[in-house]
Amino acid sequence: MEDRAITSTLSLSSQSALPEEDKSMLQILGGHSLSGEVSISGAKNSALVIMAGALLCSGDCRLRNVPSLIDVRRMGEILSALGVKLERQGNVLDINASQFEVTKAPYELVSQLRASFFIVGPMLARLGVARVPLPGGCAIGARPVDLHVRGLQAMGADVQIEHGTVHAHIKGGKKRLQGARIYLDCPSVGATETLMMAATLAEGETILENAAQEPEVTDLANFCRSMGANIQGAGTNTIVISGVPQLHSTDYPIIPDRIEAGTFLVAGAITRSEISLFPIVPDHLTAVVAKLKEIGVKVVLEAPDRMRVIPTQQHRATDIETMPFPGFPTDMQAQFMALLTLSDGNSIITETVFENRLRHVAELNRMGADIRVKGNIAIVRGVPLLSGAPVVATDLRASAALVLAGLAANGTTTIQGLHHLDRGYDNLEGKLKGLGAKLERIKGDSTEAIALLSPAPVG
Repeated sequence: MEDRAITSTLSLSSQSALPEEDKSMLQILGGHSLSGEVSISGAKNSALVIMAGALLCSGDCRLRNVPSLIDVRRMGEILSALGVKLERQGNVLDINASQFEVTKAPYELVSQLRASFFIVGPMLARLGVARVPLPGGCAIGARPVDLHVRGLQAMGADVQIEHGTVHAHIKGGKKRLQGARIYLDCPSVGATETLMMAATLAEGETILENAAQEPEVTDLANFCRSMGANIQGAGTNTIVISGVPQLHSTDYPIIPDRIEAGTFLVAGAITRSEISLFPIVPDHLTAVVAKLKEIGVKVVLEAPDRMRVIPTQQHRATDIETMPFPGFPTDMQAQFMALLTLSDGNSIITETVFENRLRHVAELNRMGADIRVKGNIAIVRGVPLLSGAPVVATDLRASAALVLAGLAANGTTTIQGLHHLDRGYDNLEGKLKGLGAKLERIKGDSTEAIALLSPAPVG
């Protein structure tokens, strides 16, 4: 995304759901080692929810370390359609929601972005009414909004879902939501964040039990606190929010992206390369680093915010089960699967968070991997090498896994479906090139791209 101002005037065609990036391909010449250091961008999943959280404030909010991503641009377009003013310079995003008065979000924008549903909590808390279409996003499984709905109902909202749109308003003529004790049936990140934002302006105390503990939840809580919210316990399974009448302006930096950092750690391991990452928050990477060490990869903390991966020539198999934080993150499952295809022995990967998040298996097998799937379990039998092949990204993290596999494979790999990659990685190709990777993005439709492909080194 270009670093230019996002204006409140939108001009979207019917093809906005199919960006030009869909038609481009990434060509990777594998087998090259990496070296150097890479800068980790701001966290995608923090930036999106914090942008929505800015709706709670009627003044100016300045966000720093905002990544340049398609999803961030789409969230900006949604906020603009609600009357919010946004201006971006580099990784700094200024948001002013003083004129936020629109109570209905546009379907053509919300349908493209799962995170757009975050606006329902701030919209209801600030305006007393919200109409938000059910969201879209990666097709990695069911992510129902029933926990959000039941929580808002417990806080005094009337919530109905009609014709694919959530209609919500505060009941009984009250101007503010009411504090409540809410138990989440599962520690949903989205529900925790939605209800926490709604509760910041509610009347009385709200207690969220079995809350999500992800770093992005804590980042959102810290952002809200910087605006004057009263939130305690974020990062634990019980969050207590004492509502305040209003919030004030803030200047807030987004945390580094732990999934991007983990992806680069795996990039170093799979290419048997030594690279340094900064800035990072070590506590956010505990599960990922532990698994890398089990495989035989050495990871050292060079400074409080800098980490170096020092690989070995032989990698051992290991078993992985995805779990909510602080367990192993589902967003790193695909990348580790790519790494385990080249490890000695058999690994078992169990996906417990999303039921449809193993579709990258077929693409990795096209590159010579030996992976079998039964239900939500993948059995990975290590092979000596992968071979470059044409593959298609099926979701955001699958696209990263295919890039990693392509970096390690013999020959040339071409990846289609790059719009997934652009949703969640800020300048991944540029950062990999800076480390010495040989890859190039080819524009144009797939027919033109295929005609341009060559087995010769690229980049």
